[in-house]
Amino acid sequence: MADHNLFQAICRVNRLDGAEKDYGYIIDYQDLFQSLNSTISDYTQGAFSEYEDEDIDGLLKNRLTAAKQNLDDALEMVRGLCEPVKYPRNTQDYGAYFCPSDATTEAEKIEKEQLRLTLYKSVSKLIRAYGNIANEMAEAGYSDQEIKRIKDDVKHFESVRNNIKLMSGDHIDMKSYEPTMRRMLDTYIHATPSETVINFEDLGLIELIVNQGPEALIKAIPEDIVSNPENVAETIENNVRKTIVDENPVNPKYYEHMSALLDELIELRRQKAIAYAEYLQEIRKLASKVINPTGSAAGDTYPETINTPAKRALYDNLDQNEDLADKVDAAIRLNKQADWQGHLIKERRIKNAVHQTISEYQVDIDIEALINLVKAQQEYQ
Repeated sequence: MADHNLFQAICRVNRLDGAEKDYGYIIDYQDLFQSLNSTISDYTQGAFSEYEDEDIDGLLKNRLTAAKQNLDDALEMVRGLCEPVKYPRNTQDYGAYFCPSDATTEAEKIEKEQLRLTLYKSVSKLIRAYGNIANEMAEAGYSDQEIKRIKDDVKHFESVRNNIKLMSGDHIDMKSYEPTMRRMLDTYIHATPSETVINFEDLGLIELIVNQGPEALIKAIPEDIVSNPENVAETIENNVRKTIVDENPVNPKYYEHMSALLDELIELRRQKAIAYAEYLQEIRKLASKVINPTGSAAGDTYPETINTPAKRALYDNLDQNEDLADKVDAAIRLNKQADWQGHLIKERRIKNAVHQTISEYQVDIDIEALINLVKAQQEYQ
């Protein structure tokens, strides 16, 4: 590979591909570096003749020097981001800083969410920067003491990121770790071998609580969260809350009721009006209701004719009018056409059918809100 092909290869390797890529690496197996120097000279002949030497200095950089600078910058970014966390900076302190509480305002929740996203991206960048130079840190100029300290810091911040994801409910699916990231962590950051308690790829955290019980959850989450019952409780509550928020469009009335029940349970725990073991069982019951609705928004069981998730959503949000929910469901199924969502005419047909059915009962219903509820139902898609 020489001349034009070599120059094109260099350009393509270093082509930026989103915010996650700053540069590319080229490994010279065939001692092409001299050809590279010649190629750059040929293709830039006269191009910089009007520039001062200092203006074009740095066309070629030392790889280890650049990698060391990238690692130092990434580490400084993460340290600065975590600087406001109060001492002793344990798991609970990080959780208090990055995760919202029930008293947090909506604006503060958005601010903390952005803060967490910055943390996740910064730690990922730190791990990549560390992996790029981990085997050559001494050659890059780090002392043995600095190498150990940086390795410990990378381990620490990687653990902080994972704990915050669990505690905030942002992420629990281990499949998001790319195979290359797993290999990098296994190669360069040694940790005590873990025991597989439950397969997170099959069960999410909430499903784990419901199917296996709180005891299985406590065994599965990191020890520095488990060591504090308050951390465990807040981790569960935040994940249940996130599920409620995610599922709310499917049945607003039902999940508003679930949210109120969660608030009551949290208050009982904080007032120490309920034993911790009892709290864990109650939160398990609530989590079960969140992912497997079996009762109406009023807490009663559904009538026999309200026998599908879509009908239950209609029943809860139509003032528990069984007959009306049944007829609206029938009208939707009769008039819906393939790929109706987003199609103006097909949507109008559904809306007219629902409006006509509602008008027969002379009730005050927000049609637009009801249509949005209909769109959220998997059965009607």
